[in-house]
Amino acid sequence: MNRREKEIDNSNSAKPCLSVAIITLNEEDIIELTLKSIKFADEIVVVDSGSTDGTVELCKKYTDSVTFQKWSGYAAQKNIAIDKCSGDWILTLDADEPLEPALADEIKEIIESDAGKDGYYIPRKTFFLGKHIKHGGWSPDYTLRLFKRGKGRYEERKVHESLNVEGKKGRTKNSILHYTVRDLAAYAETLDKYSTLAVEEMARSGKLNGAVLDVVIRPLWAFLHKYFFRLGFLDGIHGLIINGYHAFYVFSKYSKAWEKKRRS
Repeated sequence: MNRREKEIDNSNSAKPCLSVAIITLNEEDIIELTLKSIKFADEIVVVDSGSTDGTVELCKKYTDSVTFQKWSGYAAQKNIAIDKCSGDWILTLDADEPLEPALADEIKEIIESDAGKDGYYIPRKTFFLGKHIKHGGWSPDYTLRLFKRGKGRYEERKVHESLNVEGKKGRTKNSILHYTVRDLAAYAETLDKYSTLAVEEMARSGKLNGAVLDVVIRPLWAFLHKYFFRLGFLDGIHGLIINGYHAFYVFSKYSKAWEKKRRS
């Protein structure tokens, strides 16, 4: 169904059945792949925080609901996008998360059958530098993403925001494809930003711990746990790199916590 036909079809119904909420910032290299995977949705809502590339133009090819919102944090930004949705069901996605075709069919079946669930955890297949990472706890990574409107809200956190859904929850069989890392330099910048936000969240919640042992032990355990105990080594050089970067993120977070605690 093309965009014009969908507009006519939607005009004959009281409201859309499925809304997809996406937040964006400079995502032109991946956003169209995600948008193509959700063309079956009745409504696509995009909240952009000031892209300077072609993200907004690409989004407008697939939906008229593209709005600007000054960055207010991951959770707050996603809640703003949710509030703009009018569907009975809402699916939240990041810009780098296209759906498997089978997941699109499964979501349609869930909405049509209404099996008594208020929300659904969806597994994610993580791709790192083009490779599907199958071990180390990276896949399948179950995240709560699909829910009935009015039942879901993101917890207000600086980083690693999580969706809270009231009521009964189920799991889908098919997956979101998460193209998390396409460039190591950009990934390092992202981890640096996330570690800073994580420390701010620790301070906000009164859980700031700047112990030297955390700086030493936690990164080492993070690597050993994922790479050896959860078989990350089976992903070859990709597994070594992604789990090494994860350990560096943990090291960076607790080093910054130590620094902040020391200064205060």
